[in-house]
Amino acid sequence: MGSTEIDLYKQLKKYFGFSQFKGLQEQVITSIVNRKNTFVIMPTGGGKSLCYQLPALIEDGTAIIVSPLIALMKNQVDAIRGISSEHGVAHVLNSSLNKSEVKQVKEDITNGITKLLYVAPESLTKEENVEFLRTVKISFLAVDEAHCISEWGHDFRPEYRNLRHIIKRIGDDIPIIGLTATATPKVQEDILKNLGITDANTFKASFNRPNLYYEIRPKTRSVDADIIRFVKQHAGKSGIIYCLSRKRVEELAQTLQVNGISAVPYHAGLDAKTRVKHQDMFIMEDVDVVVATIAFGMGIDKPDVRFVIHHDIPKSLESYYQETGRAGRDGGEGHCLAFYSYKDIEKLEKFMSGKPVAEQEIGQALLQEVVAYAETSVSRRKFLLHYFGEEFDEVSGEGASMDDNVRNPKKKHEAQEDVELLLKTVKETNQIYKAKDVVNTMIGKANALIISHKTDEHPLFGKGKSKDSKYWMALIRQVLVAGMLKKDIETYGVVRITTKGEKFLAKPSSFMMTEDHIFDSVTEAVVTPSKAAGNMVDETLVKMLKELRKKVAKKQNVPPFVVFQDPSLEDMALKYPMTMEELGNIHGVGEGKAKKFGKEFVDLIGRYVEDNDITRPDDLVVKTTGANSALKLYIIQSVDRKLPLDDIASAKGMEMNEFIKEMEAIVYSGTKLNIGYWLDDILDEEQQEEIHEYFLESQTDKIEDALEEFDGDYDEEELRLYRIKFISEVAN
Repeated sequence: MGSTEIDLYKQLKKYFGFSQFKGLQEQVITSIVNRKNTFVIMPTGGGKSLCYQLPALIEDGTAIIVSPLIALMKNQVDAIRGISSEHGVAHVLNSSLNKSEVKQVKEDITNGITKLLYVAPESLTKEENVEFLRTVKISFLAVDEAHCISEWGHDFRPEYRNLRHIIKRIGDDIPIIGLTATATPKVQEDILKNLGITDANTFKASFNRPNLYYEIRPKTRSVDADIIRFVKQHAGKSGIIYCLSRKRVEELAQTLQVNGISAVPYHAGLDAKTRVKHQDMFIMEDVDVVVATIAFGMGIDKPDVRFVIHHDIPKSLESYYQETGRAGRDGGEGHCLAFYSYKDIEKLEKFMSGKPVAEQEIGQALLQEVVAYAETSVSRRKFLLHYFGEEFDEVSGEGASMDDNVRNPKKKHEAQEDVELLLKTVKETNQIYKAKDVVNTMIGKANALIISHKTDEHPLFGKGKSKDSKYWMALIRQVLVAGMLKKDIETYGVVRITTKGEKFLAKPSSFMMTEDHIFDSVTEAVVTPSKAAGNMVDETLVKMLKELRKKVAKKQNVPPFVVFQDPSLEDMALKYPMTMEELGNIHGVGEGKAKKFGKEFVDLIGRYVEDNDITRPDDLVVKTTGANSALKLYIIQSVDRKLPLDDIASAKGMEMNEFIKEMEAIVYSGTKLNIGYWLDDILDEEQQEEIHEYFLESQTDKIEDALEEFDGDYDEEELRLYRIKFISEVAN
């Protein structure tokens, strides 16, 4: 072997100009040169492609490289042509070539000039290509992005599943190399099985990126303001913000621009020219921020991306790892911030509901891992690496403190007995259940599956009902990360007990459980902009503003909530608006409202700021774009034309509930909407009078209170619609 080693270094220097291999490269290349099936798992940026490029250049014959992306193939071919005097050293064979180009490629291969042939899996299935490749010497076949084989991978391509049969037809003894930048144990097993290389030498680089800081924040209504504040704190640095929908990408990019941040949008809906232009602006640092869908970043290798923000949580932890991995490639700082709300998960589930059942199940399982990651309070790095089948020591591991959970540890409590009960339950129900049904068994909630296995008759059934399902779910996650339970690879999601778990049962010891984050969607709905921003509302000012509101309300002879609602006052006490224009940026205050009541409020705030020497937070006045104004205008014009409300709603594809919300936003910010014509059809004169009286005398406009007061006489929709009419007439 001695000579090969020296050789490899010589070849590395000759072709690539490097004098040192990176990480596992040397071992991988040695395995390939010795014609062994080889499997390489190496995070992006680890030098994966060199692993097959060097052996291809030094061996006899042509190496076939299967790759899913035409753009990536082209980049690699250009790069290899750059290090060789022979133009034909590397070729692409795909649908983009014409007849004479294909002929040239085949000639170069036959004449032994071509060392690397990049093909898309579709081109390999073509009969004439297979026939031709059988007649020439193939050094090996490399499958890049091998996770595409597995439907558990984040980028499944059905055509990848045929590769093994095609390879067999090209030649029986061709060594196969699988390469991927991301793979969980489940996906790894899938790849090896599917390529028929279960005997492969497997090389796995560490997935730990010690310079990345992981953080999850609750996503509230003020998420735009939170993002603007974050980007301004990192002024002049490059960052990527990922959103799920194109529409959101456009809106957010606009909002950032309006607020003085240089940002451009990037998604598949833009024409190719614009996409390239925006990508180049980012690479050349003409803009700081790209707001993008996941279509962005595939071919980008900008080493100094300093932050990656997820406005929406991704569909899988693989995607999350890939996308956050675009930060800090140069080893410098990289801040990975994701905004999480369970509502987003529900949205993703809704998207999946149209898909085939098998796909839905996989999608569900992958989503649950994302939920677990977001809600967990253990070290995020440990959790993430555990997901990729890697151990991590959260005390002394490299990068251990780069994590919001580690820096702000949550309360812990002794859970030894609970862990015992959990492991016992898994064991005594014969290790057949997924986490959800283990929890159901523990809290005594029977379903068809549990009954079919007679688990509801088991003495352990319901033994853990003194605690709720959320608690047991959190404990299962922590016991999984601790390695006492594992998810079975064959029937993914079924929890099994490990040797470590068996040892614990034989001799139980202390287990300190960390309390989970509660991202409750219930509280989400009532979050006022102030609390969400994580800044303190000025309580003294809120009191003064409430006094003023009372005074103004008395003078106008209306209830206080008609002047401004509480969330608006709290927002004022956070942002201190001192001009009418600034007041227009306050939550729930429109132009009409500002004109009608604003003067006294702005004067009061101005005096207060001066008397108390207050520095105003300039970054909190988030200017909004007119993205929503088209809809508002449409509603106002349609109501003016007295169109039926349900027609207006359905024309915009809105549920009635959503539509009423939009109308509420319009009247609460001070614009009139005369929906009397619609109410006259629903409520007679007496009923309308009765509700009117109620709102006039009430201290609050809360619908719950009104429902209670009328005790079933009116439903929620009727009361909300009347409230719109009331605010419109009395306040605006």
